[in-house]
Amino acid sequence: MIVASGITKSYGKLQVLKGVDFSIQPAEIVSIVGASGAGKTTLLQILGTLDKAESGNISYFGENLNALSDKALSKFRNQNIGFIFQFHQLFPEFTALENVMIPGMIAGKNKAELKKRATQLLEELNLKDRIDHKPSALSGGEQQRVAVARALMNSPKLILADEPSGNLDSKNAKELHDLFLELRERTNQAFVIVTHNEDLAKMADRRLVMVDGRFQA
Repeated sequence: MIVASGITKSYGKLQVLKGVDFSIQPAEIVSIVGASGAGKTTLLQILGTLDKAESGNISYFGENLNALSDKALSKFRNQNIGFIFQFHQLFPEFTALENVMIPGMIAGKNKAELKKRATQLLEELNLKDRIDHKPSALSGGEQQRVAVARALMNSPKLILADEPSGNLDSKNAKELHDLFLELRERTNQAFVIVTHNEDLAKMADRRLVMVDGRFQA
C-alpha cells in the first residue's frame, strides 16, 4: 500500500530522519514508538504529505507522490489520508457535525450527502446526542471521537494518528484503542500510530522503535 524508501529530513544543521525505510499493507496497524525528538512526528508528516522529504521516495499503490504538483498532492491527501492529532484540532466555532463535514466540503461534495454521512459517523461513535454541540461543550474523549469521525469522513485508505490518546485519561484512551481495532475490522483501513502509550503500541500488528532518526533493527 505505502512504500517509503531512503527518507531524509533536516531542519537547519539538525538531521532528523536519516534514510528511513517504511511500508504498510492495507488493513494493517503499525505503531511507532521512541523518545521525543527521535523523528516520529516528522516521519508521520512526510507520510501524510504535510511535509516533504529532502531525499527518498514515497509511493501509494504504486503512484509516485514525488511526481505530483502541490495541487494534485492536496487533492490526493484529502481523498486518501485521514489525520488524528493529540489536541483534536477542532474548530471551536463549529459544531461537532460541522467539524466532521469539513474534509468533504473541501472535496466539493454535496452538502446534504455530507450531513448524512457525518451524522452517521457521529452516531456510530456514540455521539448522537452531541452532534450540535461545539467543542467547548464536549469532554476530551468526545472531542477525540469527533476528530476520529472527521478523519473517516472521506473514507480514506490510511489513517495517521499522532499521539491520539496522549491527552486522554486511561478510560478514554482504552476506548480509543478499542475503536481503532474495531474500525480496522469494519473498514479495512490502515493505521500508522505514533505514540508513547505502550498499551496502544502493543495492540498494533507491528511495533517499530525509532532511535535518532532511524528504525531500530
